[in-house]
Amino acid sequence: MENSHAFNQFRSKVEPALLSKLEEFQLLGYDSVSEDGLWGYLVKKKWKKVKDEKKLYEIVDDILSVKVSDFISYTTIETYKKNDFDIKDENEWKELLK
Repeated sequence: MENSHAFNQFRSKVEPALLSKLEEFQLLGYDSVSEDGLWGYLVKKKWKKVKDEKKLYEIVDDILSVKVSDFISYTTIETYKKNDFDIKDENEWKELLK
């Protein structure tokens, strides 16, 4: 995770919002989502190209508006980027694409 992101200074102030969102994820059955994982998603995806300085309430709103589907999609793509995804056998491709 990037330590130099402009919003890292607000992390301790918005921790209650992060914990609230994590509880929501847990209620929906996503127990493995961590606070660091959620913060990483926000920094790398949602706040990737922040042009203007945001107010604290806007940062909290961004946290509380994270959709589970968006987070899971991001996590899936990041996992594929990190792993060497190489299937050389044509039968494995056919099985995967079923």
